[in-house]
Amino acid sequence: MRMVAVLIALSVLFAPVLRADDVKRSSSRRPARHPSNSSPALDTVALQVSLDRVGFSPGEIDGKPGANLTRAIAAFQSAEGLESSGELDAATSQRLAERSGGQPPLASYTVTDADLAGPFTPKIPADLEAQSTLDTLGYQTPLEALGERFHASPVLLTALNPGVSLSAPGDTLLVPNVSTSAPDGTPGAVIVIVTKGTSALTLEDEAHHVIFHAPVTSGSQHDPLPIGTWKVNGVQQNPVFSYNPALFWDANPAHSKAKLPPGPNNPVGTVWIDLSKEHYGIHGTPEPSKIGHVESHGCVRLTNWDAQQLAKAVQKGTKVVFLEADARAD
Repeated sequence: MRMVAVLIALSVLFAPVLRADDVKRSSSRRPARHPSNSSPALDTVALQVSLDRVGFSPGEIDGKPGANLTRAIAAFQSAEGLESSGELDAATSQRLAERSGGQPPLASYTVTDADLAGPFTPKIPADLEAQSTLDTLGYQTPLEALGERFHASPVLLTALNPGVSLSAPGDTLLVPNVSTSAPDGTPGAVIVIVTKGTSALTLEDEAHHVIFHAPVTSGSQHDPLPIGTWKVNGVQQNPVFSYNPALFWDANPAHSKAKLPPGPNNPVGTVWIDLSKEHYGIHGTPEPSKIGHVESHGCVRLTNWDAQQLAKAVQKGTKVVFLEADARAD
């Protein structure tokens, strides 16, 4: 079944919960206008949200089909003992509905004073050395902050809420109904596996059942993923990034070492999971839309929210395996 068929199947599966009158709305003085449920993008959003809720992240929720979504479907199917086609079928739809708890894919959210208070960092230079002069590398806008909270593209949030300016508290938004619960399993009693061939990270429990999946960006021709077995040295929240241009093949030769302040737009995002391989870690990113689609400087990048989920499940000594390809696919 091609992706067109995926969208058709989802329009049937989720049509009841995508009607505007089925979405619970708060008593805001400025309610959001709801989009028509005829848009194919909403079908894809529903699928992305369902996968996110059961721990098989499609990365940034954007209402678009693509490699990250296909891989998340395939990983879910494999974990559930279904045919791992990466395409939606009746059995996968049913299992997703059961696992996701029957929750609607969209929910309402009322914007608060805190959402608009910041502090924000409106202008972040692309130059890393210039970033070191800032006090923080925070969100640039309230829209960006809310996008990360709900694992969504700011473009999608804007499309779901036409006419909402996010200029005052009280606005009611339609947002992806995602879950922030940690993967089941005892911290440390899990194995982290990063597979270069599928640009994916999985978390396995002691019985080797996959309990979490997320797309990653891992290495490049210049900085290849260090294939092998490593361990977690520790987890650092809101890290300061130590920029050493000598470690970057594409760095400006005029640059000097610098300390970049913490924040979600820090080059390693909101969390750094340090590995026993020197200079390598698993971390977040300031650009969630690029995860799974571009190369890195050797480390493993996830969206900030997926990196945070992973950080809850690991501890010092957790085993980390970097693979070229998934042996189970052979």
